[in-house]
Amino acid sequence: MPRFYPFEYRRRVIDLIESGMSVTEVAGGLEVTAATIYNWWNQHLVDTGRKPGTSSVEGTGLTAAARRIVELETELAAARRANELLRVVVPPKGGSKPLR
Repeated sequence: MPRFYPFEYRRRVIDLIESGMSVTEVAGGLEVTAATIYNWWNQHLVDTGRKPGTSSVEGTGLTAAARRIVELETELAAARRANELLRVVVPPKGGSKPLR
């Protein structure tokens, strides 16, 4: 399971790299893999506009939107299932006028 690192911790690691330390030096002194630090560094470059990509703020919004879509699709599926069950149990009334 992925481990969560606070924003401030990530910020300090990025500051160490910006001060001139290599990723392997920083990773050697901390309990963070070099691959994780490279991911943080690449995201930092995107967030600061030095590299194209989706910024952290945009990514957070997209994640929230994707969660909401899943919730709505689940609710819709439940409503459709309930409609199917009710249609079987309570057939629609015939009405007084024949349909043409």
